Parts: sequence; C-alpha cells; structure tokens
Amino acid sequence: MIPSLDVDALIGNPCTRVVVCCGSGGVGKTTTAASLALRAAEEHGRDTVVLTIDPARRLAQSLGLAELDNTPRRVDKVDGGRLDAMMLDMKRTFDEVVLSHTTPEQAAEIFSNPFYQAMSGTFAGTQEYMAMEKLAQLRARGDWDLIVVDTPPSRSALDFLDAPARLARFLDGRMMRLLTASSRGGHSVFSLMTASMSFFTRTINKILGGRMLTDIATFAASLDSTFGGFRTRAEATYRALQDPQTAFLVVAAPEPDAIREAIYFTRRLTEERMPLEGMVLNRSHQVSAAGISAQRALGAAEGLAEAGVDTFTADVLRVHARLTTTVATEERIAARYGAACPQVPQVRVPAFPTDVHDLEDLRKVAVNLTAPA
Repeated sequence: MIPSLDVDALIGNPCTRVVVCCGSGGVGKTTTAASLALRAAEEHGRDTVVLTIDPARRLAQSLGLAELDNTPRRVDKVDGGRLDAMMLDMKRTFDEVVLSHTTPEQAAEIFSNPFYQAMSGTFAGTQEYMAMEKLAQLRARGDWDLIVVDTPPSRSALDFLDAPARLARFLDGRMMRLLTASSRGGHSVFSLMTASMSFFTRTINKILGGRMLTDIATFAASLDSTFGGFRTRAEATYRALQDPQTAFLVVAAPEPDAIREAIYFTRRLTEERMPLEGMVLNRSHQVSAAGISAQRALGAAEGLAEAGVDTFTADVLRVHARLTTTVATEERIAARYGAACPQVPQVRVPAFPTDVHDLEDLRKVAVNLTAPA
C-alpha cells in the first residue's frame, strides 16, 4: 500500500525551513508552491516567502499582486502569519552578488564588461546558480520561518544541484586559468601560447574576435575572488538542501511524460541524498458513481436514445462513461510511479474545472493538498 503524505504536518513543523517543489512543466508546481505557502501562513501562523524561478506570471495574479520581482512583496488579505512572494531576476541577483563582494570601482568595471553582460543574462546554468544564491540570501536574512521554492520546468528543475560543480569546472578550466593568468601578467593571451597553437589562436580569433577574448580575460581576473565566494556559498547552500530542515516535493500529473519525469526526479534526489518527503499528484479526476462501469453507462444511454426518452439522462451517462474511462487511464499511469517508487508518500489533488485566479482558489487547492487520504 502506498503511504499517504501528510502535507499539513510537513509545513506546520517548525523544523521544516525550506520546501522545494520540482517536476516537469505544466503539472501545477507554481500553484502547489503558492498554495503551500499560503496554507503555512494562514493555518500554521508561519512567516513564509514563496520564490518562483518559473517565469510564469500566474503566481502574481493568484496572489493579488500586480507583478513579482527580485524583492519579496507582502501579500495582502492573508490571515494568521505573513506571506511574501517574489520571482527570481537572474541578472539582478548576479549584480547584487557582485556589489556585495567587490568595491564600487570593481563592480563598475565588471558591470561594463561585455562578457559579464552576456554571461549574467544568458550563460547556461546561470539561472540555477543564481537561484541558489537567492535561496542563500533569503536563508541568511532570517526573516521567514519557511521558504517555498518553485523550480523551473522539466529536468532543469534539478540543474541547481549541478550548478556549483558546473560553474567551478568553467572557472577552473584550462582556458579560463590561462585567460586569468594572462590578464594578471599584463600579457596578451596569445603571447602565452606556443607556436603549435597558432592555428588554434587564429581560429578562435576569427570566431570570437580579439576584443571578445580580452573581455573574457578581464572578466576572469576581475571576478576571480568573487567566484571563489560563489563556490563557497553554493556548496554551503547545497549542503543546506541536504539538511533535514529542507523538504523536497515532486509534483506530477497523471500523464505519461509527467510521471516519467517524476520517477527521474525521485531517483536523482535519492542519489543526491536530498530529503524527499513525497509526491503531489495534481489534476486527478474522480467519479462519484464508481459502481457504474463505462460499458454499463453507455449501454443505458443507448437504450434511452433508442427509446427516444430522457435524452438529458442519456447525455449524463455518456459523460460518466468518458470520465470513468479517463479515471481508469490515469490510475494505470499513476501506478507506474507507485511501482517504481513504492516507499514515497503521495497525496492527490483533484482537477479543478477552472484555472486558479485568486487567493480563494489557492485556499481550495491547499485544502485538497492537506486533506486526509
């Protein structure tokens, strides 16, 4: 038997300080994260902040805010504890880190560097790395009892686990060390390469241009000490994610791709020794008259139609047949997760007829998230 996930016990426990919601795109992670944060504030009196890394704007609308940005904003009409919400601004977070670990003159030099301008906005892995930076900042402030994190869609949701090592490999790579050394010594990077590398240098120069290489070298030298701090803090945040005070929730829907991703997330989190608390299965359909099979309902509908009476009841029976078939299909799909991860507690949230638009809708989701099995 699959164990049941007690969400209220999780978010109400003062020892739980961080909840991370991960899963594939389109399964309701944002709504789940916001509902958990709202429930923790209103029902358990906790001071909570929800951080979304997904660029979707629906969270702000649901919380009654005009917009979300890199600064936590207070959500009004919340009874009990406090609820703040924010959306990660990757570029701004990068700038904040640079400002806090360099002099104003060094920061101005870094900000004006074309390579930094490109890297801080588009470099692969920067979003996930800055998400860790922002999480570390929120933890360090100590203003909230609970931080709820909504992660990016698909497998990039777990890229933040790899971000410190990936960035370290980039910064510690042979080319970056060479660029840094050349900038420190005041020599052109090309003068440090042997004649056997001439073809390589000509090719790189043709592709990137000498100015770009100079920008990279200057950037590497300017940020050398700052990146060392990045590594230290990222590793500390990574260890914090493994702490019992952190709880991971895998969010899925009864769809083949979503369940496949949920299994991947679960196995990866287990391998990384992250504290996985359970799986939230969103958008599950249910039938009230479970004793009436789809075949029986269709047969009765056909009988009524042939008799030419009570067409309304016939239509209702057809809807019931379709819904019963849908539920059976979802049960088969969801069972794949239970078979692959039998020890992981689960909670099911029913499908709602409309999208979530406001706080009242979020409260309804929260009630279903925390309802006893």
